[in-house]
Amino acid sequence: MPLSPVPIVGGTGALGFGMALRLAREGVPVVIGSRAADRAAEAAERLRERVPNAEVEGLENREAAARGPIVLLTVPFRAQSENLTNLRDALSEEQILVDATVPLAAAVSGKATRLLGVPQGSAGQQAQEMAPDGVRVVSALHTVSATTLADLDHALDEDVPIAGNSREAKRAVADLIGQVPGLRPVDCGRLETARLIEGLTPLLISVNSRYKTHAGVKLTGLPDELW
Repeated sequence: MPLSPVPIVGGTGALGFGMALRLAREGVPVVIGSRAADRAAEAAERLRERVPNAEVEGLENREAAARGPIVLLTVPFRAQSENLTNLRDALSEEQILVDATVPLAAAVSGKATRLLGVPQGSAGQQAQEMAPDGVRVVSALHTVSATTLADLDHALDEDVPIAGNSREAKRAVADLIGQVPGLRPVDCGRLETARLIEGLTPLLISVNSRYKTHAGVKLTGLPDELW
């Protein structure tokens, strides 16, 4: 059975492109989205140069978002609201939206180690509020370094905390993330815990700045079977 394409809104950015690389290398079809179709097409070509057998195409964000059941949103916090507004007519009921947005103060010329307050509680909850009815939001991918994702020679070995209100949606996202060797998805509960997951990003930025590395998150004591 052929795999469904994975649209990546903001796929020309560092995190989105890194995930596109890793998924494509595992044979997962990806659709790189961008505000400009030509930028998306250029990114798709760059990906093919690094993963010659990749099944990838580049499209404008709205067109890209309609191409698969699980959509990754990998844009800066300052662009989250605008993108979700533009995607309202592109997303459809029963699609899953994976929100990787982190409300860092750097988005408003502040420090990247400070988290902004979001009225809804978290960027993930804001995404759920703005998404069309029936679209299920899962918060994930906040702790994975874009730099290590883009380095295909770097072996990943970290956990990916995820949160969402739908068990079925979380399981589908976990299955997708689990396609990438070295990434272990961990269910952290309902979407309200996205606030805590998002807070790990500025913590890691601070740690990585001090130690000049790209550390991720690893949880201990978990059972072998998580899903």
